[in-house]
Amino acid sequence: MNRLRRLPMDVWFEPLLIVVFGTGYILWYRSTTLTPTEEASLGWSNLRTTILDHITLTLTATVIVVLIAIPLGIVLTREKARPVKPVVVNFANVGQAAPAVGLIVLLTMWLGTGFRTAVVGLVVYAILPILENTIVGIDQVDRRTIEAVRGIGFSGLRTLVQVELPLAVPVILNGVRTALVILVGTATLSTFIGATSLGTLITTGVTLFLPKLLISGAILVGLLALIIDWLGRLVELVATPRGVA
Repeated sequence: MNRLRRLPMDVWFEPLLIVVFGTGYILWYRSTTLTPTEEASLGWSNLRTTILDHITLTLTATVIVVLIAIPLGIVLTREKARPVKPVVVNFANVGQAAPAVGLIVLLTMWLGTGFRTAVVGLVVYAILPILENTIVGIDQVDRRTIEAVRGIGFSGLRTLVQVELPLAVPVILNGVRTALVILVGTATLSTFIGATSLGTLITTGVTLFLPKLLISGAILVGLLALIIDWLGRLVELVATPRGVA
């Protein structure tokens, strides 16, 4: 019990929510009567494929966002690039401010339908949290610390890798975690452009007026978001250097 008290509340409380809601859904699923269409969509073989497609879409977009946003954020914290920082951040703001459905539809007119277009739309929509957190995390490092290590002979690259980035890790990872949760929810919209996701259950439930299918899709998306948020929190705790809050 003392160990639980020392852990941040979300580390142990979130899994409890996942277990409670997950168990509740399973009990409801086993006790309810489903139509043939609902049984086909919620059968384990089809449901597993749908969940894996949703996770694949989310993780693919996340990897691309991380590979773009973190290096870009690092570059924008360098002295020579600071004049263009407001322009880039405002451009990223436009991507997230635009309605997700509208953004995906516009991209469809350019790239067509399918997985690739869905990934591009998700990347544009989720780049802001990681970009901003990378910039904020590095900018908040004490300038006196940087001047001290430069004074003992550290190069700019060594200072970045061994001092600035380790101190910025908690903020950067928090941005990645936020982006992941955003992507899990937004990925449901990919069903409108022919990319399979848990949104397929929701849209099918709405189109055919099958409330149980709609509810199942919504609950599964919520559970997946909670699980990914919790795993992201664990990674954040493990990757954060000791002594860095």
